[in-house]
Amino acid sequence: MQSRIIHTLLLVPFFLALAATQAAPLPIPKPPATGSNAFIIKDFNSNRVIAGENADEPVEPASITKLMTAYAVFKELSSGNIALSDMVTVSEKAWRTPGSRMFIEVGKQVSVEELLKGMIIQSGNDATVALAEYIAGSEETFAALMNRHAEEIGLQGSHFTNSTGLPDPEHHMTARDIARIAELLIGEFPEYYKWYSQKEFTFNEITQYNRNKLLWRDDSVDGVKTGHTESAGYCLVTSAQKDDMRLITVVLGTKSENARAEVSQALLNYGFRFFETHRLYGAGDALTSTRIWKGKTESVPLGLNKPLYATIPRGQYQALDASMIIDNRITAPVTQGQALGKVQVKLGDELIAEQELVALQGVDEGSIWQRIIDEALLFFE
Repeated sequence: MQSRIIHTLLLVPFFLALAATQAAPLPIPKPPATGSNAFIIKDFNSNRVIAGENADEPVEPASITKLMTAYAVFKELSSGNIALSDMVTVSEKAWRTPGSRMFIEVGKQVSVEELLKGMIIQSGNDATVALAEYIAGSEETFAALMNRHAEEIGLQGSHFTNSTGLPDPEHHMTARDIARIAELLIGEFPEYYKWYSQKEFTFNEITQYNRNKLLWRDDSVDGVKTGHTESAGYCLVTSAQKDDMRLITVVLGTKSENARAEVSQALLNYGFRFFETHRLYGAGDALTSTRIWKGKTESVPLGLNKPLYATIPRGQYQALDASMIIDNRITAPVTQGQALGKVQVKLGDELIAEQELVALQGVDEGSIWQRIIDEALLFFE
């Protein structure tokens, strides 16, 4: 294993100036009581979990399942396998699927875009099954596709047997997994995610309204999805953005439609009130440089391949400590993007954020003469 060198790292000066004007740190109270089976509050940019309870407990998700269904459909769209304008012939199975409905008719053709809106805005089980059958041939095969995607994106406690979330003993998700899927929908598919904030949709001369009450109550909320069955209770996934901070909350198994909205609002208020998120360093910014042995150049700039964010209790920015741990004795060749260390951000003894430190450019091997010189220098060092 290579030895490593630790360097201190200055935080962004603008934020230091901002922090100097802030009041003393607020004491952080416990999150509001939810009365739910499970919940989680997570920052979208930093991936920090602010609070949670039973977040890794597999539970029945009801129509929250359709977030995973949407992810699978969006993947097919982005790969070019299907198009929004594709026309889907509605099967009898899709038409007969019980629960919430878009009111599509058997044998009729409906576009993928309309079916997506029917699934996202109206939570139509009929639209959901029609999409699943169009993509995979059958809902059972589509569920297998969902499970494959779940494995690829690292979901640890989810398993799918259908596309809608109708009750099945083998069908379950965790609050943490659901938050992860919501993050991917927001980050990877912004052109489709906008539909989650749409308050109503009309199809076949029938207008239905989005069941997410927070879209009417809080202007910062722009999604995401409701769910309900008798066995799962009332569930809600929300996402809200204030200034540069976006939070995702997942509440599973509350007692009523009003309860899921009120609890979700309370969790959002808690997160925004007592925490703040800062963008510490940008992607591609040179944070330092390090010696390269036996290369065409003697050094390589190091930075990050994506922005680094930190979510912390309000008023504690000045207490952050950032450092770089860099591999020692790096020899050429080095490829652009190669990990050569990491950046760590701590608040006291707590590790708040960590990210790989990568080479911002490649370095080829030097000449034979340069390699001989560096070999000698390394010997004496």
